[in-house]
Amino acid sequence: MSVTKRIQSVDFLRGLTIMLMILVNTPGDWSYVYTPLLHAEWNGLTLADFVFPFFLFIVGISISFVYKHKKGERAIYKKIVKRSIKLIALGLLINVFLPYFPFIETESVRLPGVLQRIGIVFCIASILYLNCTRKQLIFIAVTILIGYWIWLAYIPLPDGASPILERGPNNWANYLDYLLLKGHIWKPDYDPEGILSTIPAIVTTITGIVVGEILVSATKRKLGVLTIIGTCFILIGYLWSIFFPINKVLWSSSFVLVTSGYATLFLVLFHYFMDYKERDFGSLVKYVGANAIIIYFSSMILAKSFYLIKIDSQTSVHQFLFETFFVYPSINKPLSSFFYALIVVGFYTLLAYFLYKKKIFIKV
Repeated sequence: MSVTKRIQSVDFLRGLTIMLMILVNTPGDWSYVYTPLLHAEWNGLTLADFVFPFFLFIVGISISFVYKHKKGERAIYKKIVKRSIKLIALGLLINVFLPYFPFIETESVRLPGVLQRIGIVFCIASILYLNCTRKQLIFIAVTILIGYWIWLAYIPLPDGASPILERGPNNWANYLDYLLLKGHIWKPDYDPEGILSTIPAIVTTITGIVVGEILVSATKRKLGVLTIIGTCFILIGYLWSIFFPINKVLWSSSFVLVTSGYATLFLVLFHYFMDYKERDFGSLVKYVGANAIIIYFSSMILAKSFYLIKIDSQTSVHQFLFETFFVYPSINKPLSSFFYALIVVGFYTLLAYFLYKKKIFIKV
């Protein structure tokens, strides 16, 4: 398959991931989130925990497609850095945004975030791809995963305390975030997009790069090869979780392997039907994938506006819409909250459809 030919399954998986991101991030009431859309409290894996690693996996696939023939071109590095800065800037804008000026005081602005991590990981993974062979990338990935495990589980903290893998001050990831980003993190003792956990997130993108290369290769039975790879990732990840639990906040090595394994298997499934069998379905989902970053960014800005703009002294736009149109005595609140999120996803799907039909593609 030619790289220039659009691979429908990748667009579909990207769009589906963005739709799930919006579904998870925009419940009707954060006190009554539909249970399957909650992140794991600490260790463990829920539907919501798959969303972000799936997107970074797709970023890796895109890197392998876009930069396959760009190796050796000096100008490409400037474009990579420029795109990374744009992503980080958009992420910071989400964190400081208010629907009116002035912006909130910078002392309390959260610095990490989803788009910030995407920007950093995209930059590092792209540069690695442009300068390394596939074997070298795999070696780097394995080294990071093992080194990260040893660092978090066995290296004592500066005060001599033994490290822990639970939430607390003696967790290396929490320790560094509090030390370097105090006052600028999601919670006082940890951030799900913190400094140290960004390192293994690079490996998630590297797995996407390797899978992407195989996907467009002339290798016979490549779907069989990818199925074996995905299955091995999952098995090794679950075995590793006995010693290094699956944990999204820490982005543990077992978390990387298990989520990358499932992402690979889902991609194989979609690729078989959409690209191999050429079944045309899921167009609306693919439209979301065509403007993924701007759809996600818009959803976050609008959601934040709805919380911050008041109809009266006590009622926000978000609260008014939810309680007026979605809360009924006959429906429990978690289900009402889920229906609200579904309507929000539907709105952004229609927006993506409009942009696609007007041939508007906003690239970052």
